[in-house]
Amino acid sequence: QVQLVESGGGLVQPGGSLRLSCAPSGIGFRLQTMGWYRQAPGKQRELVASIASGGSANYAGSVKGRFTISRDNAKNTVYLQMDSLKSEDMAVYYCNTFPPLTTWGQGTQVTVSS
Repeated sequence: QVQLVESGGGLVQPGGSLRLSCAPSGIGFRLQTMGWYRQAPGKQRELVASIASGGSANYAGSVKGRFTISRDNAKNTVYLQMDSLKSEDMAVYYCNTFPPLTTWGQGTQVTVSS
């Protein structure tokens, strides 16, 4: 059974940082390319960053240089370090494989506001 559980979101001021975590189960984590996605109100879900099983990462242009995706295969966990957060980063963030499975988790809300 696939389970995707995201955590680490919250309220942060512009310029602040957050670290998201996701510990999926039932997906053969170590072999999967993983991605972090986000969906802002009224917008489509978009891919923010992805990381291959070997660790090579790719980023959306809007977050490049500010976000860092990483993974710990021993812990079956993928992370998203988000620095220099902006109001436009405010969204619900999800992890999934890349390309994504049809199953999604609940996501974790990131609110950027002063």
